[in-house]
Amino acid sequence: MAEQIRSAELLVKTALATPGVLDELKTKPEETLKKLETQVIQQLPRAFEQDRLIYRMVVGSLGIVVIAVVFGTIYLTVKSASPTVQIPDILTALGSAAIGALAGILAPSPAK
Repeated sequence: MAEQIRSAELLVKTALATPGVLDELKTKPEETLKKLETQVIQQLPRAFEQDRLIYRMVVGSLGIVVIAVVFGTIYLTVKSASPTVQIPDILTALGSAAIGALAGILAPSPAK
């Protein structure tokens, strides 16, 4: 497994590696820290980009939940003898939550 990059460590390495940053930190600490913050954020990979296996497992699990809810609802509808079918609230909640989570994970970031 690859070594995990931590933001605080990367901030310190960037500050020490960039010439003149320590002097700028003494004179203008707020501006310099904000510049370093933007540099570090650009260098850090996003969570799912570091560990694609976990990302795929989460997306796959949510997809399985959505498919199970759809087929479970169809099964309950077909199995029911009455003209009005009462779908359990838990199926509606699970399906809605899984679809919402998938949309949140797969939607592109507004920052990009």
